[in-house]
Amino acid sequence: MTATARVAVLLPYPFDRAFDYALPQGMTADPGTVVAVPLGKRVVHGVVWDAPADPTVPDQRLKPVASLCDTPALPETLRRFIDWVAHYTMAPRGEVLALALKSNLLDRPAARFGWAASPPGSHRITAQRQRALDALTRLDRPETAALAEAAGVSPAIVRAMVDAGLLVPVRCDPGGTRLDPDTAPPVLSPDQQRAADALRAGVASRAFSVTLLEGVTGSGKTEVYCEAIAEVLRQNRQALVLLPEIALSSQFTARLAARFGAAPTLWHSGLSPAVRRANWHAVTGGAAQLVLGARSALFLPFADLGVVVVDEEHEAAYKQEDGVIYHARDMAVVRARLSGAACILASATPSLESAVNAEAGRYHHITLDARHGGAAMPVIETVDLRAFPPSRGHFLSPVLIEALAATLASGGQTMLFLNRRGYAPLTLCRACGHRLNCPNCTAWLVEHRAHTSLLCHHCGHTEREPEVCPACSAEHSFVPIGPGVERIAEEVATLFPEARRIVMASDAIATPEQAAAATRAIVAHEVDIIIGTQMIAKGWHFPDLTLVGVVDADLGLGGGDLRAGERSAQLLHQVAGRAGRAALPGRVLLQSFCPDHPVMQALCSGDLAGFRAAEAALREPGHWPPFGRLAALIISAETAAIADQAASALARTAPHQDVIVLGPAPAPFAMLRGRHRRRLLVRAPRRVALQPILSTWLDRAKLPRAARVDIDIDPVSFL
Repeated sequence: MTATARVAVLLPYPFDRAFDYALPQGMTADPGTVVAVPLGKRVVHGVVWDAPADPTVPDQRLKPVASLCDTPALPETLRRFIDWVAHYTMAPRGEVLALALKSNLLDRPAARFGWAASPPGSHRITAQRQRALDALTRLDRPETAALAEAAGVSPAIVRAMVDAGLLVPVRCDPGGTRLDPDTAPPVLSPDQQRAADALRAGVASRAFSVTLLEGVTGSGKTEVYCEAIAEVLRQNRQALVLLPEIALSSQFTARLAARFGAAPTLWHSGLSPAVRRANWHAVTGGAAQLVLGARSALFLPFADLGVVVVDEEHEAAYKQEDGVIYHARDMAVVRARLSGAACILASATPSLESAVNAEAGRYHHITLDARHGGAAMPVIETVDLRAFPPSRGHFLSPVLIEALAATLASGGQTMLFLNRRGYAPLTLCRACGHRLNCPNCTAWLVEHRAHTSLLCHHCGHTEREPEVCPACSAEHSFVPIGPGVERIAEEVATLFPEARRIVMASDAIATPEQAAAATRAIVAHEVDIIIGTQMIAKGWHFPDLTLVGVVDADLGLGGGDLRAGERSAQLLHQVAGRAGRAALPGRVLLQSFCPDHPVMQALCSGDLAGFRAAEAALREPGHWPPFGRLAALIISAETAAIADQAASALARTAPHQDVIVLGPAPAPFAMLRGRHRRRLLVRAPRRVALQPILSTWLDRAKLPRAARVDIDIDPVSFL
């Protein structure tokens, strides 16, 4: 009797192993083939995996593969990457596969059409129609809604232009227009040329390499790594550029389109399902030559990946904190290694991890020490708030107000930075001191006056401010404590009522299109004062911006985070780098109660390398990252008692050889989204692999079924 042909199929669910299925007679399925298989009473999609099926399972126990899917197979490099990520992060392999395989992407997309301008004729051009035509020069074959939003007109205007013959339909399938590496090559300085030549050589070798591209803000790092992308395009391979914020994608799209003659293929959560499906198929078919995306783009099925660029590689936003917990910067290096590609890590303020790897010779290191085009670095000064305090109930010091006035008088633009959304971070009863807290989280409710609501930034809970204090019954007794960007905007409006202002924060500017509109207004000098959170700290180029004021430079220095100083230095240096990027000189004022803090001293002196060396000297003796390994175990449960029980069980069975276990202790966010949380921290020298130790430990501990344990290898957040 002939044995039934069988395959192992990995399903995009939280299973760590593949399941065996029988292949119907006449059906063949190689590893990577996407198939439909029965799972319980459902039929689901999965991928034929590389592991052999178990020959000891009787044929009669196997369910048959329902069908083969008409979609390209998942490449071997992506399958190996999924296996590697699952092993390293200790996430189930099926859960990692779910990042790469989504059922709504599998159907082949229908042809899509956008608009292009028709040849010039005798058409009547109104002001609104001209705005739409101007927007077309910045966009790549936009559809009606996108063109209307970019131009600031109604969709009816676009439809009327179609009827009048001003616009003609063109196919806008991703990759439909080929990118040209020689469309608009930049004029590089000698230092930039040397850097570009080194990056091009790394790509031309078609071998894995990692290069840390460190350059001061405004040094032209993007232009330099675009030369590596150009080399990849000449080889007919694919390139991936990762960004930490999707708000930056519109500006980067325009820059890359100008350089290569066509827009890159986008990949981020803000795209419609239809666009995501079309882009996914363009990547797997090789039509998408250049992908610009968020961290999830690492899991796209590239046909032939030649370079991975991680822009602003130091950004904590590259860490995925939910589901599969991974750091996109580190996984980008792995993705490049498995693909035989070059990896470029670009930053003005490299992470200590990348800097140490470069110093040890594991990464190549290229530096750009001067701004492009002769622009000078801004002068950075501290404003001692003990000596120059703001007036009562306000948050801008006299020194910063005077600088603001002088900048406005000279016609320059100002940026005020405060990394805190909303109006006020705390709402307090002035009668009894009661604080309005989130019922689901260990967190205060943040007042958002623009929406007349109190909001939890962690779970999204909202409520109106109560008229009566629930603790003491005092009426209308609540007052806002501390500033958010909305409150700073209010103060600026009082001080400079004629100044044109814009607030740039994630709740005010939520889409790349909104970010693009804000950018155009700023570059056109329709804005005098920009007030924003961390989203304004990186990537933006505003030629007329000459003054940056940091409202609270001390904000990130507190807490128990071992990287607090490093992150503050990086963030504040990036913010400062927005000033004086063109012909006009820049000035930066850091309002601080701690002007002698090493972070403030490093920023004012420009000696960030010295600050990094001091940070490294503090961490190395204790085997703290990057000189040791770290893992966090986060226990959560619906009740505090179950969370404590699970934490105690882990503590009793904790390993002691080669590792140090810290905790358990309540997490700083002891309750998050309605679940009680406890934390343990595991530290070990670099030579010790933590995964097998943690796996054995978790198998040994008898945990209550109602408790959940999340493992965070290389934690970035300690909350």
